[in-house]
Order: sequence, then C-alpha cells, then structure tokens
Amino acid sequence: MMKKFLFVISSLLPLLLLAGCWHWQEELPEDAASGLIQPGDEVPDATEPATLLPESFSLPYTPDQPLDPIDCPDGMQQVVSSLLYEGLFRLNPSLEPEHLLCESYTYDPERYVYAFILRSGVLFSDGSPLTARDVRAALERARQSERYRERLSQVSSISARDGVVTIALNRPNTGFPALLDIPISKETGAIGLGTGPYRFSEDEQGAFLAANSTWWQGDGQPVDRINLTEAPSQDAMLYRFTSHEVQLITADLTGAFPIALTGSVGLWDTDTTVLQYIGCNTAAAPLDSAALRQALGGGINRDHIVSGFLSGHGTAAQFALSPLSPLYPKEQEIRFSADAPIQAVSKTGYTPQRTLTLLVNEENSFKVSVANYLAESFTAAGVPVESKTLPWEEYIAALEAGDFDLYYGEVRLTADWDLTPLLATGGALNYGGWADIRTDELLSSFHTATDRAAAMETLCTYLRQQSPILPVCFKSFSILTQAGVLEGLTPTAAEPLYNLADILIHLREG
Repeated sequence: MMKKFLFVISSLLPLLLLAGCWHWQEELPEDAASGLIQPGDEVPDATEPATLLPESFSLPYTPDQPLDPIDCPDGMQQVVSSLLYEGLFRLNPSLEPEHLLCESYTYDPERYVYAFILRSGVLFSDGSPLTARDVRAALERARQSERYRERLSQVSSISARDGVVTIALNRPNTGFPALLDIPISKETGAIGLGTGPYRFSEDEQGAFLAANSTWWQGDGQPVDRINLTEAPSQDAMLYRFTSHEVQLITADLTGAFPIALTGSVGLWDTDTTVLQYIGCNTAAAPLDSAALRQALGGGINRDHIVSGFLSGHGTAAQFALSPLSPLYPKEQEIRFSADAPIQAVSKTGYTPQRTLTLLVNEENSFKVSVANYLAESFTAAGVPVESKTLPWEEYIAALEAGDFDLYYGEVRLTADWDLTPLLATGGALNYGGWADIRTDELLSSFHTATDRAAAMETLCTYLRQQSPILPVCFKSFSILTQAGVLEGLTPTAAEPLYNLADILIHLREG
C-alpha cells in the first residue's frame, strides 16, 4: 500500500532483485537512520497539483552496465530489465509462483523430471516466436551465471522439443517452479530480445523503453514511452530523483548508506525472502539444550523489533518462511508475553555459569540495535547475554570456526523454501552445527511432498521444539516514487511495476 511522507532519512541500497543463490548479505557501513518513516505513517492525500507532475515518466539506468537479466547488476538496472523480459513463472505478492511464459507443467516424482509446456503465441519484441530452444538456451546460460548458479545447482539436464522444455533434477523438489522466475532473453547483441511489455530503443532524445506492440498480454502498458535517464552512481540516482528527473527508485530502508530525502515522496514496501534470525551454537553448552533454545525463542518480541527497530520495514516471523506464504503455519504462532520467557527459562533449570555472547556484524546499525535489545531481553529472562560487534570478515570467520554462542544472521532464502543449507546436517549455512536425523528426514519429506503445506507444518512443529535457529522477521524493501505520479502499485521485490495493467501514471498535459 502507498503511504506518503514529507521527510525521510533512509538507506539507499539497491534491491537484491532476482538473486538466485543462498548467500549472506555483506552490507557497507552505516549510521542509524533516526527519523525513519514507517509504512503505517499517514499524512495528507498524495495527489499533487498538475503543475508538479512530470511531462514524461522516467527511470534511472546506467548505460555502461548490461540490461541483460542474467548479467545486469541489482537495483534499478534490474527494475528496467523487469520491463523487458519475462520468466516461465514470476512470484506474486504472496511469494508464490504464478504462470507466465509457462502455460502448464507436469512432474514425474520417480525421475524428478518436469515438463514445462510453453504458452502459445508468445513473441519476442522483434516479432519472432518464443521457442523451447530459446528457453533452454537462456536457462543453460543462467546455470553458468553467478546470479543463478546455486539456485539451479539441482538441475542435471535441460532439453527442448516442440514447445516443451524438460528439466531433470538430481533430487526431488516439488517446489521447483518457484525457482523459475528467471527472465528469458534471446541474445541478439548488446541487449537481448525479451517478451515483456516494453522493448529497449533509442532516438535523438536518448535511450527509452517503448511499449511492445507484440506483447502477448495485450496493450496494458500505462504509458507508451518510459525515458531512461543516465545515473551512473547511487549519488547520481539520488540527485536525479530529488530533482524530479526520475520518478521511481528502490531503497533498502534498513540497510546501508543513510541519505536524506526532502519533499513529498510515495512509499511502497515489498515483501522478500530475506530472513533475519538468531543462530545458536547447538554443539556446545549451554545451547546444546533444546529446552533452553526454545525458552530463548519465546523471549523474542518480534513485533516490537519490527516496529521499534526496523520502523515497520519487515514482517515478524516465528518460522523460517515468510508469513505471506500460504505454507506458513499461522495457527502455530504463540502470542508473546513478557512473563513467559522468565517462566520458560526457570522451568529448564538453567543456572548461569557465564555470560553468553551474541555476535553481530558491525556494518549494519539496525542489526546492532536489535542484537543489543535481544541481549538485554535474554538477560532479563535469566540468561545473561552480551552482544559483540565484529567487522564482517571477522564475523564470518567466527561463525565458520564455531566461536560463538549466538549470532544475529541474515540470509536470502529461495522461494521454494528449501531450508537445507541452513538446517541440514553439514549445510553450507549451518554455522550452529545442528546435526539431527529427524530434521534431515523432515527436510527431505518437504522436498518430495505433494501436500507441501502439511509437510511444512510438520517441519515447523519439530523445529519449534528443537529451535536450532530462532527466526525473527523477514525484511522488506521499498519503492520510492515522486508523490502523485504513480497510483495503484502492488510491487514485488523483483517487479516494482508488477501489476502493470492496473497502474496509473499521472503526467502533466501539454
């Protein structure tokens, strides 16, 4: 939902759009963003006088960086790219896969083979038809790319024939379609051809996006032309935005590089798969006790963390999947009570022998503030904890060495909600040393389940009992617009202009 505000101090960090791999986000130094606007803040109507509206709609882009969706950098370059290219699927606002270039598919659970039937009548922007070979070539290129290599590591082969793309996996995964929001491009030069609502073009005024007359979804573009304004750096992009030369930028309001924006600005938050959580060293006392870990999990006031420390730019979560997902077991949530953590810790019989250490990387002041608050909360519950900030490289080194009791972590999960790297025995992100046969079995069952909701509910029930990690929230990223210009946005992290046909762009006449 759009909220208008008059003054913001924010963190202008490009959205991690369309990222396909499991990774930790290394963030650059920042100071706390005092005065950060919350999504719920309300001020007067966002409609601006017609004299303040732009004559044309413009987006920033960097001409010396690729617009190809496989190679282009995150941030606004990906926003522009999202208007040129489409995937077999895309993620909707509930982070569920929605059919796009794929009309239907079948899955063979015995051989782990998917057959994706392409939508008929789809054309690239030059009028050439989309073929299965085009899709295969694009996905093969994605398999070799830094952006998508890890996401597609389970793919053993891709074949194409008569409008059908067949993908064989090396392990079962009934959620695999959620990973195929990878944009399909046809390489024909510096900028590949796409099937999206716009095509890249240039004239005497410069680069722009022109409405694609061959778009299979029809003529739902809100404007025929979107100008591309050169912004080779973040500072340049900010200048273009504050001077009203461009009307939309993306921001991570709880990330790095705090900046000041003045004037009337529209704000939309988008949900992501970026999980923030507390990791526990389950291989060493005292956190080798499931009862103590569970008691600490009950001591996290997640709603307060999101509202008080992230200024509403996130969603509290008690499980390691987004509450926006239909797989999230909402009925299993436990309401926070200030007295419950003290009682829970007391029941474990825990007697403090030392003060535990909670590690957090020092580059993000928002995370540091949350870690300090959690240390105080755990201490008040009867488990003395102190937070310790470390530079990123030292922080990661300590995690890899198991030199911690607790740590405040952040990871981008994949949209199939595969928790294997985080929780499976030997998982790449399993810094807490959690090794449990039952967890491995439940993770495997989820991968093979036809009833994914039931399998996830069973997994979450067990993970709450064991609490190897303590989920806190899922971050949101933000779309900032010049007030009164755009109306009706329902953005997603990958597509700020997701519901294109429903968007109104207000321009000054004449």
